[in-house]
Amino acid sequence: MAQDSCIFCRIASGEISTTCIFEDDSSIAFLDAGPLAEGHVLLIPKAHASTVDQMSADQAGAVLRNLPALARAVQDVTGCEGVNILQNNGSVAHQTVMHVHFHIIPRKTGDSFNFNWPAGEYSPSRAEELAKLLRDKMA
Repeated sequence: MAQDSCIFCRIASGEISTTCIFEDDSSIAFLDAGPLAEGHVLLIPKAHASTVDQMSADQAGAVLRNLPALARAVQDVTGCEGVNILQNNGSVAHQTVMHVHFHIIPRKTGDSFNFNWPAGEYSPSRAEELAKLLRDKMA
């Protein structure tokens, strides 16, 4: 069900127009209104979910099945050397629109977009401890 105050729900319902790239029953892709690079595209589910963990596996699969073709199209059209596919999940992770969305950001050598890598490392014991906890949650 659409959330009246959610801009992406309003886009998905057709209430707000965008520069649409692709649409099917589950998702819509459109040019980002504030692009980090020319050709920066957003892929969103039509059904509202604030974060990825609120989506069912079927819902996520229906949206993400379009991601490979969309990434190829962005690369082919922009001539970029690669893309970042970014999904911010929660405000602490810099999610500003609380509706799941995936950024496809064209990248070229020397552009100004960056992350804070390299990051830290795990000790072997901490890595195994975390992996075990995660495996147990997945079981």
